[in-house]
Amino acid sequence: MAAPRFAPTPSIDTSRAYSSPPVAPSSWSPDRKAEVQGFQPVGEQLGYQGPDQGFALKIAKGFEPRLQLQRGEHTADVVKGCLGIALRRASMFSRAPVVHDLTIAFTIWGFLDASAPAELVADRTARFAGLSHGHYTEARAIVDMVPEATLRMTPQQVASAYPAQWRELVGL
Repeated sequence: MAAPRFAPTPSIDTSRAYSSPPVAPSSWSPDRKAEVQGFQPVGEQLGYQGPDQGFALKIAKGFEPRLQLQRGEHTADVVKGCLGIALRRASMFSRAPVVHDLTIAFTIWGFLDASAPAELVADRTARFAGLSHGHYTEARAIVDMVPEATLRMTPQQVASAYPAQWRELVGL
């Protein structure tokens, strides 16, 4: 950009060239105290880590009109409880959540079935009540109770086993 005529300029302009700094920094290595070595830690209330987990919220929005809620059940509570199940399933396969993860989570708890068994409805109503109000321990308990065998099933396998074997699917 041109300088205005009244701006002073040196009579001999020095040419600009690259010059290295006086000291080169040492090479970096991952030796921080909080550095995770290997896989993520596993334990009580640590959850299940995976990539792009926030995308599951967008997928869950698409399910909201299809949810079959009974009296006393709230969409926010249902989504929070089933979201953890879906994220756990996605992390088992080391990937981001997909629609099948949420389909399985909502199916095993009967939220996609208008005629869910009465005993399942009574159990889920009590378990999911108030989850959207920050009940982390209760939400983790719902996620942790679902057997790994259920999460490794395909949505079609879960749908065929759902009404008759709902107890086994949710881990009761």
